[in-house]
Amino acid sequence: MSVNVKIDTKEKFSVIRPESSKISAIMAEELENIFHDILKNTNQHVILNLENVAIIENVAASSIAKMQQLYYENKRSFVICCANEYLIDSFRGWDLISILNLTPTESEAWDMIHMEEIERELLDDEN
Repeated sequence: MSVNVKIDTKEKFSVIRPESSKISAIMAEELENIFHDILKNTNQHVILNLENVAIIENVAASSIAKMQQLYYENKRSFVICCANEYLIDSFRGWDLISILNLTPTESEAWDMIHMEEIERELLDDEN
């Protein structure tokens, strides 16, 4: 099974939008490859838009959380947006809610990336 995603590349970030209603462990592995490619080959941040996703498997959610941490370790932002209540409850049940960077809308995800860029610049200036 191949993950069907739409990738919208902006100047400073890429929006990854899975077109499937379920993200399985296999699909998460394919998403990881996409995230790794962006991290390795660009200087971009990522927005994972989950507006089309109704269900996510625990392994997939954990994989996404690990990718988000990897992005932050590399001074890049990784924001998840448009998750429905079921997904948010799932993240909460798996103790991922406190580590995931979630926003209700894609527009707010854009804002979050811009704020984090400013924060990184200010921290770099202090060092």
